[in-house]
Amino acid sequence: MSITRRHLLQLATALPFAASALSLLSAPALAAAKIQRVISPGGIEAWLVQDATVPLVALEYAFDGGSSQDPADKPGTGSFTANMLDEGAADLDSKAFHERLERRAIEMTFTVTRDYLRGSMRMLKENRDEGFDLLKLALTSARFDAEPLERVRSQMVSNARRETTNPVSIAGRKFWEQAFGTHPYARAPNGTVESLPAIQAADLKDYAGRVLAKDTLKVAVVGDIDPDTLGKLLDTAFGALPATANLTPVPDATFGKLPQHSFTMLDVPQTSINFGAPAIARNDPDFMAAYIVNHILGGGTLSTRLYKEVREKRGLVYSVSESLIWMKKASIFAGATATRADKATETLDTISAEIARMGNEGPTQKELDEAKSFLKGSQMLALDTSPKFATALLQYQLDNLGIDYIEKRNAIVDAVTLDDARRVAKRIWGQGLLSVSVGRATQASAQPAAK
Repeated sequence: MSITRRHLLQLATALPFAASALSLLSAPALAAAKIQRVISPGGIEAWLVQDATVPLVALEYAFDGGSSQDPADKPGTGSFTANMLDEGAADLDSKAFHERLERRAIEMTFTVTRDYLRGSMRMLKENRDEGFDLLKLALTSARFDAEPLERVRSQMVSNARRETTNPVSIAGRKFWEQAFGTHPYARAPNGTVESLPAIQAADLKDYAGRVLAKDTLKVAVVGDIDPDTLGKLLDTAFGALPATANLTPVPDATFGKLPQHSFTMLDVPQTSINFGAPAIARNDPDFMAAYIVNHILGGGTLSTRLYKEVREKRGLVYSVSESLIWMKKASIFAGATATRADKATETLDTISAEIARMGNEGPTQKELDEAKSFLKGSQMLALDTSPKFATALLQYQLDNLGIDYIEKRNAIVDAVTLDDARRVAKRIWGQGLLSVSVGRATQASAQPAAK
């Protein structure tokens, strides 16, 4: 499961210089580094950036599967499995396994998205052999013992219970349910209060056995390691996995009808709002144009149209943002904000109007030029540490972008014309919205809370 605060403190103690060194790696040096395709003796492929700036190794990897492989009646199975992989393996129980990690200051984490089970590991160069040995045990010999299983279950149920009263969590869950109905994407990736108690060790073993396999594996490594050494360690960690996964087929997802709005009553100070609609696949030729337009509309900076209209001009919210989300079976744009209940209708109307204006008119040439400049410049900042770079390299593989994508990206950005941007804006942001609000009814918000 995710590394604990205690683990992080021990990591900092064991590596008195490493944490700061990770943040001091030069972005230009990393970006200019050669990306090598490494094939292990056993045939496992990885993308490697060899960098000896500091004696550290960052590993990122992923298997196809994710929460879309959860049984329909047991959402959270994949997340539960990921949380248990470092809770004991082979002859090491949970305590012994974590002691081995801590003694060598090895950071090992596992997470699940809707499409992938992903893993991450960071360690000193001198501890890489032990790190890859422990990773092999976690992936091939996880124990799923009763004590850590119930401890992890308790933590997950507690989190799920908190989410049932959290307006942000409720709005997010309702949005995905409204968007995807009975499709696996609509399920709660981390499980529910109802589903988690029903998941047993046999379910976790079955999930791991179906998902953890070499044929869907993607690997990225950045750090102080040479190709030959990496090749041997890839076979150590992944070589004993089954050759092929046994995945349940997942159909393409159909987005809910547009426009559509739903409201859920919850007695909280602020109303949470989620909104979105279908977007564009990562392999679509117009993806970069959509990415640029999304940045202009609501991409997370303080200069976006949504931020200016909703926050700066009207003071309705503290923040509002929107993202493109691309998955294997669907792609969407999705945004979120929160406001006072008596301002919720005005906030959503303003957001809807601004999105419709983008769909009808598209961006201006000035907005397009400024967005291109920002996106090209910010790319280097996104790759300024070994873990960030490894994460990016893994995502490029998952998106089938090619090993030379970093070299080509700026040219792809520059090639987007105003006509491209306006055409894509109409295609994506001109179709109406699915929106979800969770909070007090407007009329109730004007009255003082009952004592």
